[in-house]
Amino acid sequence: MVFVQMRGRSIALNDMGFMADFWAWDEEVARGLAEDDGLELHECHWAVIRFLREYYTHALVPPSPQATVRALGQQLAHDGSCGVEALQRLFPNGGCRQACLIAGLPSYYCGTL
Repeated sequence: MVFVQMRGRSIALNDMGFMADFWAWDEEVARGLAEDDGLELHECHWAVIRFLREYYTHALVPPSPQATVRALGQQLAHDGSCGVEALQRLFPNGGCRQACLIAGLPSYYCGTL
């Protein structure tokens, strides 16, 4: 386990570089993790992050990329601001791996989103 300083807090990371404590996450930590990856979070990013956290809270495993795209494509289609194609470009440094990392999940289940 490795500890990193993130926005004035010490955050434990597991061997894969993901947060070791799912409950230590908050939006400030997400912003810091995204910033470290050169990513500025917008509403579409937050929709993905919230979905990943909610799914993990109930299932205790990350969702598949297909489940993520299916759920968010339906959820976001009504406002026209974000579709499936946009979701695939939101996390350019590793797809759902990057999304799961920023969402504070301890692991991921996919190669790309």
